Amino acid sequence: MGSIGAQSYAKLLENGVQAIEEVNRLRDSGYSKDNIYVISHDQDRENRIADAANTNEVGLGEEGLFGAIANLFRSRGDALRSKITSLGFSPAEAGFYEKELDAGKVLVIAKKYPQ
Repeated sequence: MGSIGAQSYAKLLENGVQAIEEVNRLRDSGYSKDNIYVISHDQDRENRIADAANTNEVGLGEEGLFGAIANLFRSRGDALRSKITSLGFSPAEAGFYEKELDAGKVLVIAKKYPQ
């Protein structure tokens, strides 16, 4: 998607090891832990990678209360698209990324917030 230094950055990776390497690269380029997210179609896998990489989780701060509650009742694919759009991506981009996640890839997103 964009280059490092842009407001929102996303990269699809083949596995958790690559995702952790990408998180470390993003930290080295100035992104903070609180602004880096790891997303996977498998919730357990996502949690393991996020814990190992020490990244933030998409939650109330990003989705808002309504979005977080709605995700409790959505399919995993719908919830993932909602999370991705809450981080600044269009619905079309979110749909593309969700299909790639369906295929087993891992998505790393970094967002810079105004200081």
